[in-house]
Amino acid sequence: MSAVSATAAAVEGPPAYNEDVIKKFTLATVFWGVVGFLVGVYIALQLAYPQLNLGLEWFTFGRLRPVHTSAVIFAFGGNALIATSLYCVQRTCRASLWGGPAFANFVFWGYQAFIVMAAAGYVLGITQGKEYAEPEWYVDLWLTIVWVSYLVIFVGTLMRRREPHIYVANWFFLAFIVTIAMLHLVNNAAVPVSLAGTKSYIVWSGVQDAMTQWWYGHNAVGFFLTAGFLGIMYYFIPKQAERPIYSYRLSIVHFWTLIFLYIWAGPHHLHYTALPEWAQTLGMVFSIMLWMPSWGGMINGIMTLSGAWDKLRTDPVLRFMVASVAFYGMATFEGPMMSIRAVNSLSHYTDWTIGHVHSGALGWVAFISFGAVYYLVPRLWQQPRLYSVRLVNWHFWISTLGIILYITAMWISGIMQGLMWRAYDSLGFLQYSFIETVAAMHPYYVIRALGGVLFFAGSLIMVYNLWRTIRGDLRTEAAVQTPVRVAAAPAE
Repeated sequence: MSAVSATAAAVEGPPAYNEDVIKKFTLATVFWGVVGFLVGVYIALQLAYPQLNLGLEWFTFGRLRPVHTSAVIFAFGGNALIATSLYCVQRTCRASLWGGPAFANFVFWGYQAFIVMAAAGYVLGITQGKEYAEPEWYVDLWLTIVWVSYLVIFVGTLMRRREPHIYVANWFFLAFIVTIAMLHLVNNAAVPVSLAGTKSYIVWSGVQDAMTQWWYGHNAVGFFLTAGFLGIMYYFIPKQAERPIYSYRLSIVHFWTLIFLYIWAGPHHLHYTALPEWAQTLGMVFSIMLWMPSWGGMINGIMTLSGAWDKLRTDPVLRFMVASVAFYGMATFEGPMMSIRAVNSLSHYTDWTIGHVHSGALGWVAFISFGAVYYLVPRLWQQPRLYSVRLVNWHFWISTLGIILYITAMWISGIMQGLMWRAYDSLGFLQYSFIETVAAMHPYYVIRALGGVLFFAGSLIMVYNLWRTIRGDLRTEAAVQTPVRVAAAPAE
């Protein structure tokens, strides 16, 4: 930068960041998180105690299961990603959001409308009836408009940046936004019966639909639940730890290898199906290779604490973030292992898969989101610190215990389930009927529900803590938190 331009930038001062919309997305993250966790607890109890289906079609497990998954992934996770990405891109670019407050508010309210429309469709049974119970065409069309608007805001802010360098977190956020748009358009391609009706016919069918489904499904995991949240990791862990990222070069290698390998891994969900064996093998090989860049990112996140390990004793917000990276490492080892055909023959269609998914969803996605929300709230509402660090500690340990109960129960249940399904007697007949396997899983379903209750209780503690923080209350505690620096600093 020349001396003249540097002087001009100094005179101009820091830009006026648009924080109002980030406040809204942050509050929506917390609200939808509590809703999603509550529905998850209820459907877990339905599996343990089927009478809780109530005999009403709107409250059956089949209707509420997609409400839970969509609320946790797209409502809780989606709002967390949009909040953090818009916060990060402004500060690392030293530029306010492109399009102004009105455009950003359209994305916020449009995204909340999408969540409500999708949930109403699930409860009423108005879906495409596919693997993920995708909403019908009118919801998909509305989401496309909102998502493209989000992409325009993000890219527009990058293009008007006052910093020459694009920080690596923004690369992860951009990959997440662009790839999810592509996945959504291809997987949800449908032809409506009429513009006045909700019914449509999907474009794909047969094994092509299965392939498209799992290309979408696995890359929704790879880009929505991985790349986007890695963007959170690469910005918020260094900020909370007050340390630079361990290796910027490793973060670049992590980015390019991850986005190249992940896109090919979906077919491993279709082992022993009508999908051609070469495609199954391709998915398995790329899934195994994914282990390397995934652990490279995990090491980069954890080693960022080099020289600051003592902070973990006194900073539970940082503990949330670092524990999330550990869960990320565990899930990204288990996933490639489960993609191996021999292992998949035991694990597929069992609760082992449910345990694996929730170790990533609760341990990685939810914990890094909790850490980011705890970081954001006092800064957005101009408070010196959180109301209570002790309550953050309680939230961390209660939720961690809930995750351990949940995933351990599902691992045991799933392996038992797989072994019972493949057990033969001396005459070559199946040793156990399907209903016997269901009965054997009952105690583990109860333990899973208990784990969900604990995780949900932790989220309620967070809600109370954040509410008191926003009000400006400060609790006197023995372990005083480090005050939050609320003044804007260039090139954060």
